[in-house]
Amino acid sequence: MKEPSTARIDWRELALKVVPPVIGLALLVGLWALVSITTKGNIPGPADTWGQAVEIFSDPFYRNGPNDQGVGWNVLMSLERVALGFGLAAAVGIPAGFAIGRFTFLGRMFNPLISLLRPVSPLAWLPIGLLVFKGANPAAIWTIFICSIWPMIINTAVGVQRVPQDYMNVARVLNLSEWKILTKILFPAVLPYMLTGVRLAVGTAWLVIVAAEMLTGGVGIGFWVWDEWNNLNVKNIIIAIFVIGIVGLLLEMALIKLASAFTFDEVKS
Repeated sequence: MKEPSTARIDWRELALKVVPPVIGLALLVGLWALVSITTKGNIPGPADTWGQAVEIFSDPFYRNGPNDQGVGWNVLMSLERVALGFGLAAAVGIPAGFAIGRFTFLGRMFNPLISLLRPVSPLAWLPIGLLVFKGANPAAIWTIFICSIWPMIINTAVGVQRVPQDYMNVARVLNLSEWKILTKILFPAVLPYMLTGVRLAVGTAWLVIVAAEMLTGGVGIGFWVWDEWNNLNVKNIIIAIFVIGIVGLLLEMALIKLASAFTFDEVKS
């Protein structure tokens, strides 16, 4: 009688996945502690910052007025702005990318404009938003929109242009409608490129919102950083840096997972 087989753990592979990140984090903490010592405490050390973080996250959703709210509310408000600006950018940018990649005339018409506007610094768009929308919140959403739209347009258009010509020849022979070409040929082939653009756009949006909120004020993680600087609370600034990094990492990991799932489905089918 055979004994039931048990899954064996590949300790070497596990060590290769776990040990390098742990060493990297240890180096970061060690360098941080060294900087804290050399600056004679002007930069709080890891232990002091950890104690402050425990205190902050013990009640992250408190409210003591419009300008004194927990870090949880600030993160949620920033994510809300990112979702609105990014959603509008996706609604405009992805169809525009399909059109620019599909039709040569549109590509030649819009490519110079995209090349001109894409390198503009994100914060250069903020005054335009303040002027047009007369409010800090819509101006921040506008800034996210205009900075997030370019990766989606460019990657989607490149994906359309790289669809094998044989596919389009078959569509022409079968006399497929433009809608059929879009849904049956272009969309499945372009999906990996489109998701790459979406991932890049989310990273850009999260970077931009922090900077925009520093200038516009209100509730948000960027405003929280600036407010803590005005209060000379360096511990909270360091905590905010880690919060911003962790949230950005989680957003990117979620989109990478989504892209991998769709790509796998396409290959499997």
